[in-house]
Amino acid sequence: MKKIQLFFIVFFTSFLISQTIHSTEIDIYKKIDLFGEVLEKINKEYVEETNQSEGMDAAINGLLQSLDPYSSYMSPEIFQEMQTETSGEFGGLGIEVSMEAGVVKVISPIDDTPASKAGIKAGDYIVKIDNIQVQGKSLSEAVDIMRGPVGSAIELTVRRRGVKKALTFNITREIIEVQSVKSELLDNNIGYIRLTSFNDNSSEQIKKKIKKLKENKNLNAFILDLRNNPGGLLSQAIKISDFFLENGEIV
Repeated sequence: MKKIQLFFIVFFTSFLISQTIHSTEIDIYKKIDLFGEVLEKINKEYVEETNQSEGMDAAINGLLQSLDPYSSYMSPEIFQEMQTETSGEFGGLGIEVSMEAGVVKVISPIDDTPASKAGIKAGDYIVKIDNIQVQGKSLSEAVDIMRGPVGSAIELTVRRRGVKKALTFNITREIIEVQSVKSELLDNNIGYIRLTSFNDNSSEQIKKKIKKLKENKNLNAFILDLRNNPGGLLSQAIKISDFFLENGEIV
C-alpha cells in the first residue's frame, strides 16, 4: 500500500512539473506570436516608416541588456568594426584625424605610412575622399571610406592653410599597425609604459618596449599607465599581466 501511495505521489509530482513546463512553453509561444503582431502593427500603422531589421536588432539587444549591464548585441557591422579595432592592424592611410567645422582635420600622419610618404601634414583639412564630399558625414563614416583593401588606391582632396588651391593626393592603402604602446625612461631608472588598448599585437609591442628599457642597467621599476584605456582582448590582458607577475593564476 505504501509503495502504491509513494508511486502515486511521485507520478503526481512529475505530472505537475510536466504540466508546468508545458504551460511555460505555451506562454512563451504566445509571447512570440504577440511580438510578431506588435512588429506587424508597427510596420503597418506607425506614423513614420521603420526599418524592421533595425527593430529586430533593438529587440535582441533589449533582451540581452535585461540580463545584466554587461551583455549586449553586436550587429554584423559593429562586430566587424570591433574586430578591426582589436586586430591591431587594418588597410588604411596612416593618419590620426578629428572632425572640425564639418570636415576631417589631420591631427598627425603616422611616420612611415602612405599618408606621411605622400606629403599629408598635420593641420590639413580633408574635404573630399574619392570625389565624395566629406561635409555632412560623421567622422566614423569618413574613416570607413578611407579604410579599404591593402593595395587599393584612394584620392584625397585637401585644404591647407596658406595654400590657395586645393591639393590632391593619390595614395595607395597599406597595412597600418595600431601602435597601442608608448614608452620612455624616467629619472634614468624607471620604465614608463603607456598602454592605450588591449589589441591583438599589444603584448608583442610591450615585450619589445620592456626589452629596450631593460638595456639600461639602472632600471629598477616600471610604471604601467592604463588611464583612459577602454579595454579590448582578454587574452592580451592575460599575456601582458604575465610580464609583471611572478606567480599565481591570472583570471
